[in-house]
Amino acid sequence: MTLPHNPGSVGQPQPPQTMEVHRREHFQEEEQKEERQRSLKMGSSAQRHTFRSSEEDYQFSAADYALAAALVLTASSEKSWEAQLRHQCSTVELEERGQKHVGFGNDWEKTEIAFLQTHRLLRRRRDRKALRRQTEEKVREGKELRELCSGRGPWFWIPLRSHAVWENTTVLLTCTVKASPPPQVTWYKNEVRIDPRLFPAGKYRIKNNYGLLTLEIRRCTIEDSATYTVMVKNAYGQASSFAKVLIRTYLGKDAGFDSEIYKRSMFGPSVEFTSVLKPVFAREKESFSLSCLFSDDVLDAEQNIQWFRDGSLLRSSGRRQILFADRQASVKVSCAYKEDEGLYTIQVPFGAREQSAYVFVRDAAAEKPGAPGSPLNVRCLNVNRDCLILTWAPPSDTRDSPIIGYSIERCQGESGEWVPCHKAPGGTCRCPIQGLIEGQSYRFRVRAINQAGSSLPSKASELVVMGDADEAGRKIEIPFDLGNKITISKDDFEEPVTIPLAPTNVHASEIRETYVVLDWEEPSPRGKAPLTYSLEKSVIGSGTWEAISSETPVKSARFALLDLEKGKSYVFRVRAINQYGMSDPSEPSEPITLGRKPVTLPPPTQVQAFRDTQTSISLTWNPVKDSPELLGYYVYSREVGSSEWQTVNNKPTQGNKFTVPGLKTGKEYEFCVSAVSEAGVGERSAATEPIRVKQALATPSAPYDFTLLNCGKNDMVIGWKPPKRRGGGKILGYFLDQHDSDELDWHPVNQKPIPARVCKISNLHEGHFYEFRARAANWAGVGELSAPSNLFECKEWTMPQPGPPYDVRVSEVRATSLMLQWESPLYTGAGPVTGFCVSYQEEGSEQWKPVTPHPISGNHLRVSDLQSGKSYVFRVQAVNSAGLGQPSMPTDPVLLEDKPDAHEISVGVDEEGRIYLAFEAPEAPDSSEFQWSKDYKGPPDPQRVKIEDEVDKSKVILIEPGLEDLGTYSVVVTDADEDISASHTLTEEELNKLKKLSHEIRNPVIKLISGWNVDVLEQGEVRLWLEVEKLSPAAELHLIFNEKEIFSSPNRKITFDREKGLVEVIIQNLTEDDKGSYTAQLQDGKAKNQITLALVDDDFDKLLRKAEAKRREWKRKQGPYFEEPLQWKVTEDCQVLLTCKVTNTKKETCFQWFFQRTEMPDGQYDPQTGVGLLCIEELSKKDKGIYRAVVSDNRGEDDTILDLTGEALDALFTELGRIGALSASPLKLQGTKEGIRIFSKVKYYNVEYMKTTWFHKEKRLESGDRLRAGTTLDEIWLHILDPKDSDKGKYTLEISSGKEAWKLSVDLSGQAFDDALAEHQQLKAAAIIEKNRAKVVRGLPDVATIMEDKTLCLTCVISGDPIPEVSWLKNDQPVTFLDRYHMEMRGTEVTITINRVQSEDSGRYGVFVKNKYGSETGQVTISVFKHGEEPKELKKM
Repeated sequence: MTLPHNPGSVGQPQPPQTMEVHRREHFQEEEQKEERQRSLKMGSSAQRHTFRSSEEDYQFSAADYALAAALVLTASSEKSWEAQLRHQCSTVELEERGQKHVGFGNDWEKTEIAFLQTHRLLRRRRDRKALRRQTEEKVREGKELRELCSGRGPWFWIPLRSHAVWENTTVLLTCTVKASPPPQVTWYKNEVRIDPRLFPAGKYRIKNNYGLLTLEIRRCTIEDSATYTVMVKNAYGQASSFAKVLIRTYLGKDAGFDSEIYKRSMFGPSVEFTSVLKPVFAREKESFSLSCLFSDDVLDAEQNIQWFRDGSLLRSSGRRQILFADRQASVKVSCAYKEDEGLYTIQVPFGAREQSAYVFVRDAAAEKPGAPGSPLNVRCLNVNRDCLILTWAPPSDTRDSPIIGYSIERCQGESGEWVPCHKAPGGTCRCPIQGLIEGQSYRFRVRAINQAGSSLPSKASELVVMGDADEAGRKIEIPFDLGNKITISKDDFEEPVTIPLAPTNVHASEIRETYVVLDWEEPSPRGKAPLTYSLEKSVIGSGTWEAISSETPVKSARFALLDLEKGKSYVFRVRAINQYGMSDPSEPSEPITLGRKPVTLPPPTQVQAFRDTQTSISLTWNPVKDSPELLGYYVYSREVGSSEWQTVNNKPTQGNKFTVPGLKTGKEYEFCVSAVSEAGVGERSAATEPIRVKQALATPSAPYDFTLLNCGKNDMVIGWKPPKRRGGGKILGYFLDQHDSDELDWHPVNQKPIPARVCKISNLHEGHFYEFRARAANWAGVGELSAPSNLFECKEWTMPQPGPPYDVRVSEVRATSLMLQWESPLYTGAGPVTGFCVSYQEEGSEQWKPVTPHPISGNHLRVSDLQSGKSYVFRVQAVNSAGLGQPSMPTDPVLLEDKPDAHEISVGVDEEGRIYLAFEAPEAPDSSEFQWSKDYKGPPDPQRVKIEDEVDKSKVILIEPGLEDLGTYSVVVTDADEDISASHTLTEEELNKLKKLSHEIRNPVIKLISGWNVDVLEQGEVRLWLEVEKLSPAAELHLIFNEKEIFSSPNRKITFDREKGLVEVIIQNLTEDDKGSYTAQLQDGKAKNQITLALVDDDFDKLLRKAEAKRREWKRKQGPYFEEPLQWKVTEDCQVLLTCKVTNTKKETCFQWFFQRTEMPDGQYDPQTGVGLLCIEELSKKDKGIYRAVVSDNRGEDDTILDLTGEALDALFTELGRIGALSASPLKLQGTKEGIRIFSKVKYYNVEYMKTTWFHKEKRLESGDRLRAGTTLDEIWLHILDPKDSDKGKYTLEISSGKEAWKLSVDLSGQAFDDALAEHQQLKAAAIIEKNRAKVVRGLPDVATIMEDKTLCLTCVISGDPIPEVSWLKNDQPVTFLDRYHMEMRGTEVTITINRVQSEDSGRYGVFVKNKYGSETGQVTISVFKHGEEPKELKKM
C-alpha cells in the first residue's frame, strides 16, 4: 500500500516528482493485484477452457441499439465531415465486435506461462476500451478543428429596434447575435454602461439566452428616453446594435387621444391615489398591513394592480394576502419575519402610477433578556443525495453581546417537529449538513447564541428534496432535423461492473476555519449498481491511513470533514463501494489544511447623510469593493446626545443608498453603516456629521387655478394659487407666459420673477382670448410648468357688481373648525364693497351652502360646527350696492380631522418676567417665516410687542402689558407644504394671572420649603435647620443671633448647602448662652428671604431638658445597656415571666437578678440573644416586692427595675385572674352520692382578685342547706343536695376579674338532668351498701414474730350492720379452735389466742367477716422462731 511522505513543507503543494512516484506505485499495485487474482483462478488439473478477448466478451445492450438508431436518424441530416467520421467509426466498431475467435486445447498446464504472456499482449493491443478512447480522442480533435475553422466574430442576426411606449410601462429590447465562441455582452444608455446594481431593485433586467439578448426596462419614466446600445465582443471581433426608446406622456386631446374608450383600454378608468403609503414598523411574529385608497372603484381591475417588494412581484400565499375592496387595495401579512422587510411598491396601470413605502420588521422580544435577534435568509445550497450547505445572514442586533455560535434545527417533511441537528461556531454563517436521507424533504431554521442565551428561531428555509445533483448532467441530447432532439441517459450505457474502479480527482472544494468540504469524481464506468463511498485520511508525515467514520453511508461525491485539527496538514483518498465489493483507494489528494478564521468586511467609506423629507434622511456610501461574500449592509442611527445606536434595518440592504424614515422632525441624528457577510456583521463606519431632519430642498411643483381678477381694454390682472409642493424653500417668484389663441407660440410675460401671485399683463388686444401658464422658482431652481389656464377674453369690465375676491386661504384646520382669510376684489364695480358672503360645498355634493345667513364685513371668518372626517370646499363673494359679485376660485378640498400633534401657541412668562406668546414648528422649512397677526388685521403694533425668531420657533413679547394687548393672536408658517398655523385669544383674566406671575419673577422671593426645625440628635446635640428651593452657587447666607451675625465655632457649626437649599446649625452643648432668636437672611441674585426662630422661655427649657436627657442616654449606651426594660408577662399556664433584653455586650459582661436587694440565683440570662428571664410558677403575696436586673462590665453598668407592689401587683393579679378566667373549661354535670355537682376546671384561681357568682334561671344563687358553692386552685363548683324537679333549668357561672367578666352556662334539664339524677341515686345506694357491709376496720398488723412456747394474741375491730359473722383462716383453711386455739368476741373487737406457739403455727392468718351487704378479709403473717435465734420474716407463702 502506498503511503504519503512528508514533502518537506507542511501545508504546501507536493512537487510533480513526488506525485509521479505516487501514480507509478499505484499502477504497480493494480497490476500485482490483477495478476494474483488470475493466478488464483488457474487450477493444477487439466481442464477444457474457452478464452475470449475483451471484444469477444462484450454483449450488445439495449442502449447500444438505441445509440445506433439515433445515429441512423441523424445520419441523413448531418452533412459535415465530422458526422461522416463518426458514422465510419461506429461501423468499424460494430464489425470488429462481431468477430468471434474460439480456441480449444489440452494440457494447458504446460503452456500456462506462455499463454498468459501472449493473452496479456493481445488484450493490450485489442482492448475495446483503448480503441474507444482512441476514437473519442479523434472525435475531440476533429471537433476542435471544426471549432477552430468555424470561429468568427459576432454579428447580429436580428438587430435591436426602436420603441415608443407610454410612461410607467415596461419596454423590452431584444436582439439575436451569432458568434463563436460566445461573446461578452455589454449594454449602454447614451454611451454610459448600464450597471443594474446602481439603480433601484428590478429597474433593469439583462439576460443572455443562447444568443438571445434582452434588456427589460421596468416602470419607464421620461428620463428613460435615450439611445440604448448593445456591444458584443469575442476573440474574433466585435459588433454593436442600437435603438432609441421614446417615453410618451398622455396629454389628452393634444395627443390626439380624446376617446374615453381608448383611455380605458390603455389605462383603465381615471383612478388616482387618495392616500399616501407610509412606512410601517412591524415586529416579528406579528401582523402588519399596507393599504392604499383610490378615487374610484378598482374591483374590476384588480388583476392589473400589482404589489412588489424590492422589485419582486408579490402574490398571495399562506402568510400573505393581497386584498381588494371597493376603493382600496391592501397587502396583509399575518406573521411577519425579517425576510418580509423591504421596499413595497403598488403599481396601478391606470396612468401607470405607483407608490412605495418601506416596511421595517423589528426583532421580537427574546425569550431571555439580552439574547440576540434571530438570523434570516436561511438558504440551502449544493443539495445532493445526503448532504447540503446551509447559509444564512447574521442578525443586526446582538444586544451588546457578540454572537458565539449558531444552533441549527431541521424538520423532516411536513411533520412540524423541529429537532436540533448541528451547532455552528459564531464566526461563520455557513455550515454543511450531512446524514440526510435521499428522497426525503427537509426544512431548516437557525438560532443565534450569545452569552445571555439563544434567540428566537429564524424563518424556516424553503423545502428541499434530497437528490442527485449531477443527474441532469448524465443526459445527452442528440439534435436532428430542425428543432427535434433525442435524450439519452448515460446510465443506459453503463456496463455491468462488479468491483468498482477507484474515484478520481479527490480535492477540497471548500476550506473553512472549522471544516473542509471534500469533492471527487465518480469512477468511470460507474456501473448500474448504487455506489457509496468510504473515506480515509492521513496526516502528512505520519505514514498511516485512518478511516473516516460516518453515521450514515456516504452516497454523494461530497463529504464535509468537521473534526480536523488546526495546524495539521492532511491528505485524503476515497474508495467506491457497491453490492459486489470495495474498490481500490483513489489517488491521494493534495495536502489540505484548515483555513483561517473568517474576517468580517471593512466598513463602507464616505457615508453621507442628506435631507429627504420632514421625517426621513437619505444615506449614501461607497460600497465595499472586491467582496464576493457581501450580503448587504446594516444601517444604524442615534439621536445627537445619545450614546446608544439603534438598528434601522433588520434585513441587509443590497445597494449603497438607503432612506431612514420615522425620524423626529427638527431633531439631529447621526448614522453609520456596517457591511454584512457570512463572517458576521463588520465594524461600523465612522458616524456621519449630525444632520437635522428637515425637508430637502427641491424645485417647486407647478402653480395652478389661474383666475381673472380684473380686465381693461388692453390689460388683464391674473391671479393663481401657489404650488402644492414648495420644495422646502421660499418661493422667490414666478415666471408667467401668455398665449394668444390666434397665434401658435407662447410668449414670456416677465424676465424677472414676480414675487406676488397677482400680475397685470398689458399691451393685449381687445377682444382676443388669452391663456396663461407659470413656473415657480426657489433656491433650487425653476419648478414645473403649470397646465395652461382657461381662455380669458380681453374685454373691459363694466358690470356694477364687484369682481372675485382672491387668495382665499385656509388655516388652523382642526377637527370641527377652521379659519378662512381672503383679499378684497381688485374690481369693486359700481360702488364700494360692503361685505362678503362665504359658502361651502361638502365632498360629493354639487350644492353650495352659505356659512352665515348675512354678509360679513371683515376679510376673515372662523367656520365652526363642521363634521369631523369630512372634506369641504369654500368660496367667497363680495357684495356691494349692486348685489352679489363673482365668486372666488374655490379652495382645495379641506379634510377636517383631529390632529393630536398639531402645534398650538403657548403663553407664559420667561425668566426675565416678560409675558410672551410662543409658537414652535420643528417641521418648518429652513427659509420659512413666522407671520404674526393680531385680530387677523395684520402684524401686531411694534410699539407694544417685540417679535423674536429662533430656529423653528417664534415668540411675541408684550412690552408693557395692558388692556390694549387683549385680542386674538395668530401665526402662520410660510413656505410650508402643509398648513402650520395656530391662534390664541388673550383674555383679561389670563393677562392678570400672567402679570402677577411676571411681578413675582421680577421681584422674586426665595421659596421656603420648610421653616426652622429643631431636632435633638443622638448625643444630645441640638440641630436647627431650614430648607428652601435650590439655590445658585452665588447665593449668600447671613445668620443673625440676638441682632449679631454669628459664624461657625467649635460649639456652633453652621452649614449652607446651596444645591439642596439647606441651612443647618448644630449646637454641640446647649446652654443658657444659646437662648434667644436666630434669623437666617438669604439672597440669591434678586431673590431674597428672611426666616426667624425664637428659642426662649418654656420652649428653650424643654429643649434643654430633652438635650440633657439625650446626652445621658447616649452615655449610658456606650457600655452594655438594656434595650428592653424589665417587664412582666403572664403565660397561658398562668406563670409570670419577668423579661428584659440587653445589647452592646461582650464576653466579660455580667448579668445579675435581685429581689428586695437580694440576689436571685434562679434568674436566667442568654448571652447570645441578650434576653434575661425570671419565672414565677405560682404568684402569691410573698412575691410582692422590687425586682432589679443589673448588667455591667469594664465599660459601665446599667440596670432596670420592676416594682411589683401596690397597683402594679394588683394589675398583675388582675391579669392572672383574666387568664385564669379565660382558661375555664365548659361547665360539666356530675352525679354524687349527696346530689348533683356542676363544676368548671381553671388553671388559676385567686379568691381576692377573682369573684364567682352562680345563677339559676337568671336568678342569683346563695349557699344554703341544699346549695353549696366553692372553689379550689383549679376548680369552681356548685353542689345541689337532694336534687328535685325544681332544680331543673339553666345554670350560669359568672367569673369576674377586675372590670371584666365571663359567663359559662349549662342546661340541667331533660336527659342531662335524668342522667345526673340516676348517677346520684346509684352512688347514694352504693354509699349505703358501703356503709353497712362487713369490714375489718383496724387492729391486725401485716407481720408478727414470736418465740416458741409463747402465747400469741391477735385483736382486730370489725364493723357492719347487721353484725357480721366472724371466722379465722390459716393458709386459706378454716382454723379449728381446740386445744391451744381460742377466739373471743367483745362487741366489735375480735381476738384470737394461740397458747404455746410452735414452729408449725407459722403461716398467713386471716379474719373473715360477712353479713348481707358484703364480706371482707383481714390478713396477718405469723413467724415463729426458736430460742436463741434471731427472728426472721417468713417468706410469702
